[in-house]
Amino acid sequence: MKKIAILGSTGSIGTQALDIIYRNRSQFKVSVLSCAKNIELLCSQIEEFQPEMVVVDKEEDALRLQKKYGSIEVLYGLDGLITAAESPYDLLLNSLVGMLGLVPTYHAVCKGRDIALANKETLVAGGEIVMAQVIKNKVQMLPVDSEHSAIFQCLEGNKHHQLKKIYLTASGGPFRGYSLNQLERVTLEQALKHPNWNMGSKITIDSATMMNKGLEVIEAKWLFDVPVSKIEVAVHPQSVVHSMVEYMDNSIIAQLGAPDMRVPISYAFGYPDRLQNAFEPLDLFGVGSNLTFEKPDLKVFKTISMAYEAAEKGGTYSAVLNGANEALVQLFLEKKIKFTDIQNNIERIMNAHVPTYNLGLEDILKADRTARRMVYELVK
Repeated sequence: MKKIAILGSTGSIGTQALDIIYRNRSQFKVSVLSCAKNIELLCSQIEEFQPEMVVVDKEEDALRLQKKYGSIEVLYGLDGLITAAESPYDLLLNSLVGMLGLVPTYHAVCKGRDIALANKETLVAGGEIVMAQVIKNKVQMLPVDSEHSAIFQCLEGNKHHQLKKIYLTASGGPFRGYSLNQLERVTLEQALKHPNWNMGSKITIDSATMMNKGLEVIEAKWLFDVPVSKIEVAVHPQSVVHSMVEYMDNSIIAQLGAPDMRVPISYAFGYPDRLQNAFEPLDLFGVGSNLTFEKPDLKVFKTISMAYEAAEKGGTYSAVLNGANEALVQLFLEKKIKFTDIQNNIERIMNAHVPTYNLGLEDILKADRTARRMVYELVK
């Protein structure tokens, strides 16, 4: 039986992961659950799955849960996440949101733990040091993002050096086809309505700005050890083709499926085997010929170009890009800035950044803090 540790168990990915475990209880056992604020849901998960360890954000919540569930070890804060990441289990699902996911993943990899990664920021900000430890400790880094899972599957059984190009598909978000003037008038309510996927608010806004695709380009660079010049974003509004790989003979292999995150999660959980799922399958005849692809408008959605630039320049550029974006998205969610202020301020911060190279973990965390501080100085 495979023991699964889940960081971020009450979020969108975490709850879907637990649904998979519930349907396959003879194959999986939950060893760790963690959440920040949704303690009520966490309690339900504890009672259903009986983990060995639980991590919450605040000490007072930890004390209350420890009193309620005496046989379970309850920890809190970043130190709790690190302890959980280093504890014994077979696979860590990191579905934390934002930079919070980097440090526990790094510690898990250093301990030789296999990872199912649903936290982009781990590789966007820390790809250089994390992947070095992945290689050193012979860790399996299994992607959970639908696009990276698709690429991973398309590369399986094929010689890596014959790769010509990766096509990273994007729905285009709710504002595909908009002009810059139209983006200026976008409201929070409009930005939170994704046409195809059900995701948390931060990731939904990233999809609307298309920063999620920029971050995924950087993540793919590290996951698959390819230069970003071999990664191309293809807008595919139907979200049926989750990504494609083109080989040197010009053959293109694509992975198709319904827009259901439980599919890539279950692939990571079962790897190298596949789990039998009862989810709604893709109706291949229903989609018919209605599959289209187009290039993104880089003059309107400037975040994609900024991500390519950060990846090419290396060093702390990607950490600054990510940190600035996280802070600006939060301000937009709080209705303190306009939608277009997100990409405009990221551009200013990137232009002003003085990079550090030959990175350690503290260099990355420092760059992240610096980017956030610059955001708050710009939008005072």
